[in-house]
Amino acid sequence: MQNYIHIKFQPVTKEQQEILLAQLTELNYEGFEEGVNHISAYIPDDQYNEADTYQLVAGTGTAITKEVIAPRNWNAEWEQHFQPVVIDDFCGIRAHFHAPLEKVQHEIIITPKMSFGTGHHATTHLMIQNMQQYDFKGKNVLDFGTGTGVLAILAERLGAGSVTAIDNDEWSITNAEENIALNHCSNIALSRADSLQMPTEFDIILANINKHVLLANMGGIKQHLTLGGVVIMSGLLTGDRPDIEKCAKDNGLRVIDYKAKGDWMCLLFKK
Repeated sequence: MQNYIHIKFQPVTKEQQEILLAQLTELNYEGFEEGVNHISAYIPDDQYNEADTYQLVAGTGTAITKEVIAPRNWNAEWEQHFQPVVIDDFCGIRAHFHAPLEKVQHEIIITPKMSFGTGHHATTHLMIQNMQQYDFKGKNVLDFGTGTGVLAILAERLGAGSVTAIDNDEWSITNAEENIALNHCSNIALSRADSLQMPTEFDIILANINKHVLLANMGGIKQHLTLGGVVIMSGLLTGDRPDIEKCAKDNGLRVIDYKAKGDWMCLLFKK
C-alpha cells in the first residue's frame, strides 16, 4: 500500500475550514481532521499536487506543513481523533473502541481509516437527518460515493429491500467492506465504480460527493431513478445551489427540500 501525504493548514477560521474541505475534496484529498484553528488533510502521494494545494491559501496568512505518512500509521491516527457522533436521537456513530451509545434508534460502528463519512462533517450529518424523513422499507437504494459505507448501512437498518453502494476509491471500498461486516449487514452490494453504469433503477439515491462529480453525473442519476423516486444530495456548499438546481431541472428533476448547516447544504430532488 502506498504512502499518504499529510497537509496541515494553520491558522484557519471555521469558515475557511469549510471552504477548504470542499476545495481539497476536488483535489482528491480523502481524509480530514478539523481542529480549533487548523485542518489536516490526507492524499495518496501519487495524487498530490503541491502547486494546487499551496494556491488554495496563497495570500491568506495560513501556513502549510507537510508530512509523509506510511499506511501502517493510519489506524492509530484515527483512533486518537475519532469521537462518537449522535444525530438527534435518530442515529449514533461510533468506533469499535468506544462504549455503546444509549438512547439512539440506530447505532452504527465505523472504522473510518482514509474514507469520508463519519457524521462529523456537516454534509454527512445533513444526509442522515434527511434520511429519517423517508420510508426506506422495501426500497431499492443506491449509495453513490459510499465512503465508509455509513449511509448504506443506515439504509439497510431502515429496512431497505436492497442497497447498492459504489465508490471510485479502492481504499474506500476496502473500508466500507469492513464496516458493512462490522455492522452485520447482509443486504448491501458493494462495488468499485467511477460512474453510474448499471441496468438497475432505484427508489432512493444517496449522493454525498461534491459539486463537480454531481454535475457530471446528474443525467445518470436521473436515468437510474424510478418515477417518483427521491435523490438526497450533499457534499455541497450553499453557494453551489444555483448550479446544482439548474442542472437537476435540466435533467428532469425537481427540488423538493433544502437544508443547510453552516456553509454546507443538502438538497432533495424528485423525478
